[in-house]
Amino acid sequence: MGTTRRIVNITLDNLDDLPWPCRRCVFWELDPVARQRAEDAGDPALEKEAWISAALLEWGSCGKVCYVNDVPAAFAMYAPPSYVPRSVAFPTSPVSADAVLLMTARVLPDFAGAGLGRVMVQSVVKDLLRRGVRAVEVYGDANWHRPECVLPADFLLSVGFKTVRPHHRYPRLRIELRNVLTWKEDVEAALEKLIDSMTPEGVPNPA
Repeated sequence: MGTTRRIVNITLDNLDDLPWPCRRCVFWELDPVARQRAEDAGDPALEKEAWISAALLEWGSCGKVCYVNDVPAAFAMYAPPSYVPRSVAFPTSPVSADAVLLMTARVLPDFAGAGLGRVMVQSVVKDLLRRGVRAVEVYGDANWHRPECVLPADFLLSVGFKTVRPHHRYPRLRIELRNVLTWKEDVEAALEKLIDSMTPEGVPNPA
C-alpha cells in the first residue's frame, strides 16, 4: 500500500489530533495572567477550543495539520497579532500591522528530520498568499534546545525568514510574501520529496 499524505485546516473537528501537550497549551492564545488562571482551573483545552472557534468565525483558517497515512505528523498555527495576546509580551514586540503571526509549529518525533517543518511553513505561506496577506512574522528562540511554544531562530532563518528586530534570545523575524510567490507551487513538490525520503517501514500506520 502506498503512502498517503494531506494537509488540512485545523478545525474543531480535528483539534484533538494536535499532539499532547499542544492540545491543552494556551501559551499564545491567552495573556500570561489568563493562561495561569486557565491552568489553575484545569480547563486550558476548553480555552484553546474557544480561541480557535472565535478565530475561525471572525478571521478564517488559523492552522494546518499534516497527516501521513492518516496519522497526524505535524501542525502549525497562525493568526493576526490582535488575536494573539501573548504576542505583545516579547521584548521585540509588536508584530508589524501588515503581518500575520506564525505562532508555533511542531513536527511529531516519528516524522522529524525529513523536512516537514519547512513544508508546514510553506503551507502557511500558501494559505496567506491566497488571502492577500503581505507578510508573516514570527518570534524565534535563539537559545532553543527542545520543542517548545517558540520556534528555533536557526530553523526560521533556514526557511527564508529575515531578522527585523534583533535580540539575544527572542528576535522577531519576517518573510515578505511577495518575495515567495513560487512557494505556492513548491508546497506539493516539497511534500513529494518528503514522502520519497521515507521508507514505508518508517511511516506509522493508523492503529
